[in-house]
Amino acid sequence: MGAIKISRLLEDTDYDLRLTLVAGKEGLNRRISSSRIQKPGLALAGFTEHLHAERVQVFGNTEISFLSTLSVEEQRAALRKLFHEDLACVVVTKNLDIPQPLIDACNEAKLALMKTPLLSSNFIQQVQNFLEDALTETATLHGVLMDVFGVGVLLLGKSGIGKSEIALDLVMHGHRLVADDIVDVSRRKPGVVYGAGNAIIKHHMEIRGLGIINIKDLFGIASVRERKKIELVIELVEWDASREYDRLGVDEGHFNILGVDIPLATVPVRPGRNMTTIIEVAARNHLLKLQGHHSAREFAERLNRAIAEGRMRATTMGEEVE
Repeated sequence: MGAIKISRLLEDTDYDLRLTLVAGKEGLNRRISSSRIQKPGLALAGFTEHLHAERVQVFGNTEISFLSTLSVEEQRAALRKLFHEDLACVVVTKNLDIPQPLIDACNEAKLALMKTPLLSSNFIQQVQNFLEDALTETATLHGVLMDVFGVGVLLLGKSGIGKSEIALDLVMHGHRLVADDIVDVSRRKPGVVYGAGNAIIKHHMEIRGLGIINIKDLFGIASVRERKKIELVIELVEWDASREYDRLGVDEGHFNILGVDIPLATVPVRPGRNMTTIIEVAARNHLLKLQGHHSAREFAERLNRAIAEGRMRATTMGEEVE
């Protein structure tokens, strides 16, 4: 994951964080690199061994009530020790009254102090969602992403090879468009990559000779989806008679997206090949593999057994002749 400035929390309009700055304006340029949230708890009593500097520190009713049991000098001493850890920022929930020593300590440490009317549990859930999105690794690919039988299929290939036309035919067969031309990809957790349409052109498709069409308007809401996990990559290449293509499918290739290896199939394109059917079969075959059935490998194993048995019979017959 990367890092973002604390000021991004105040700029949020999508996750309903409802944050306002109370003190420590200089701390807005600090960076946060973890989506996990922490409530200081025992750290206020001096036990800072498990305090994490890169996390948002949430002061709820427990923390504010504990501070109120201390004298002003004790509060200052406790907060001075706590903020010595170079924290990311502090958020007070439920619009609780903020003790003056906390405001002073944040200003002194140049640590952003914010408040929200949300309950601690609600705020923690929403800010975690915000940070997971903000800190996610992202990239952009040129291709088409489809939902075919529930499988996220990413079509790659050079411009003009027919990706959009194939995608349109797949939509006509009842499958769903996620993104055409520009696919925004993100890795939200280890081993999982999601793709989505670019905000400007999502639901749209360019068909040479027709121009830009809106798939959602033409075929209805069920023909599109906002985001889909990428599970299979199909690279479309021009047919080359001099090239040897995989005819068994035993050895699988992979396409790396943001450090995640996705199964890859290279499919040659030429007039007369029904690419829509081929991609539908590829998606079905992928589902079969997920269930533990690898048709190509099972066939190869049966073939090898048959060859071995044939050799044994030939050897036995030779011995009998002798």
